Amino acid sequence: MTMRTREAGLLRVPKYYRVKQELLGLIADLAPGTAVPTERELAARFDTSRTTVRQAIAELVVDGRLARTQGSGTFVAQPKLMVVRPLTSFSQDLAAEGWRPGSVVLDISQVPASIEAAERLQVPPNTLVHRVERLRTAAEEPIAHEVALLPGPLPELAERLAEHESLYRTLRESYGIALATAEDTVETVLADPITADLLGVDTGLPLLLINRTGWDAHGRSVEWSTGRFRGDRFRFVSRQRLD
Repeated sequence: MTMRTREAGLLRVPKYYRVKQELLGLIADLAPGTAVPTERELAARFDTSRTTVRQAIAELVVDGRLARTQGSGTFVAQPKLMVVRPLTSFSQDLAAEGWRPGSVVLDISQVPASIEAAERLQVPPNTLVHRVERLRTAAEEPIAHEVALLPGPLPELAERLAEHESLYRTLRESYGIALATAEDTVETVLADPITADLLGVDTGLPLLLINRTGWDAHGRSVEWSTGRFRGDRFRFVSRQRLD
């Protein structure tokens, strides 16, 4: 390859991408939570436009390297959390990674099962099922929005959940229901305005959408849940033993 060809190749690299690499070098040794310069300051430093800087920052936010807080600025992000493992709860996953799990209960009610929910939970359509909606946190930072549907009689569910905090622990210790098998499906979605507001992120941020169906040891459905996890804070981890 000639020098001219190499130079031509460099010219084809988008300018925002080069700014992105410069930003990665700038934040490499900075502690999580450290504020980065403003778009105006970065544009002057890299001799480029604020639009180019904004695009570079947006990609680093999606990559989980930077975090933006509305009205406060842009900061070095915390490392991604490696969680969501089969047969474990959100609380167990975070605790295993050294984080302090928490949740804010947004709603506990009974709702008629939709056709899809009825199929997942093995009940007739319109059967009343319990709906538990929570905002999940790590170190008091909102990182996931979760809605779980649960079949069967679960008297005083709100009180028992407040006592045990973990939903799986509540099912096990208060109702004798233990998860034995689970199936997770994972896809990506973009944060809608309502979810973005709940999680304190920008609308359009990529999220991990995880649907989980859980069964007990007898094959009875005990849970169908939908969780939207911040894509800048989570990676999905699955480990299997192959014979």
